[in-house]
Amino acid sequence: MTEEEKNRIIEMAWEDRTPFEAIIFQFGLKEAEVIALMRNSLKRSSFELWRKRVNQGVSQKHAKKRNPEITRFKCNLQRSISHNKISKR
Repeated sequence: MTEEEKNRIIEMAWEDRTPFEAIIFQFGLKEAEVIALMRNSLKRSSFELWRKRVNQGVSQKHAKKRNPEITRFKCNLQRSISHNKISKR
């Protein structure tokens, strides 16, 4: 995994609206692997804040907890962030 991919995964994991399923879809990392990456990459206090937020229910990190009206996990800036030439605006 490149440093750029690692940074993108951390960014996606930190964002409350991005579910773990999106990370699995784009990078093939399961939730436990994302948690391990976050644990190893963040300061301890930052990691603990993130885990607390993810587990509180405030976050929508799991597709089952999301509002059923949300049918996709791609933000409007996804193309500019990931440099994906296929995605459309």
